[in-house]
Amino acid sequence: MAGSSLDNNPPNASRHLTAGGSDWLWAVTAIMGLCDLAMIGWSFARPRGTRVFHQIGIIVLTTATIAYFAMASDLGAAPATEEFLRGGAPGTTRQIFYVRYIQWFITLPLLLLVLLLTTGLTLSDIFTTIFMGWVLVICGLVGAFTTTSYKWGFFVFGLFALFYIWHALLGHGLRSTFISGGGVRSGYIRTAGYFALLLMLYPICWACAEGGNVISVTGEMIWYGILDLLAGPVFLFFSLFGLRSVDMAAFGLWSGKYTDTG
Repeated sequence: MAGSSLDNNPPNASRHLTAGGSDWLWAVTAIMGLCDLAMIGWSFARPRGTRVFHQIGIIVLTTATIAYFAMASDLGAAPATEEFLRGGAPGTTRQIFYVRYIQWFITLPLLLLVLLLTTGLTLSDIFTTIFMGWVLVICGLVGAFTTTSYKWGFFVFGLFALFYIWHALLGHGLRSTFISGGGVRSGYIRTAGYFALLLMLYPICWACAEGGNVISVTGEMIWYGILDLLAGPVFLFFSLFGLRSVDMAAFGLWSGKYTDTG
């Protein structure tokens, strides 16, 4: 299927995904799908009423699998005129995969939720942080399709949203009361620091790809693919492994409502 993707779905821009890039995306699709199946199995192995974090992981990995399937098939993209030609003729277009931003719009708030639900932050603080995640993604999408230097205005708005998220993760969240104990707090420090570092790398990739047109579309796919694997499966399994022995009732997330009997 990888070899025929670009034949069945021809690129719609001057600078576009290559066959090698499509092969890489198929590999990421397979990894995401396998991790999704593993997460589903792990979820069913957990006692009923204690699966909330695993079910969030299922949503994240299912969304990522579908998004990467679309990108590997050379679907979910639209052309955008380049601001920086980089040797191209005026009117040269670059392939922008908007399906990636749909993926992030769904998954970024959920990944933040995995972290913030373990803290003592109020729901209003958590919702505001999630909103800033949406701002970050939307500004990236709008900026990618902006053909003038005004795209960097959206880039700056996105950075402000990112700074707010960093403050919530490494500042406000770290100073909150961890009802579930010091073990969860030490695990939070590791996972929040890891995730905050990954979030910093996304705007750098955006500036080199959709923003500045410095790297090719295939180079962009490799960079984002690595980041998505680290921020998706690796982060989720690392986080949930650290919470495996924590009483969900300590978070107020345990549910005694069963959807089946026996």
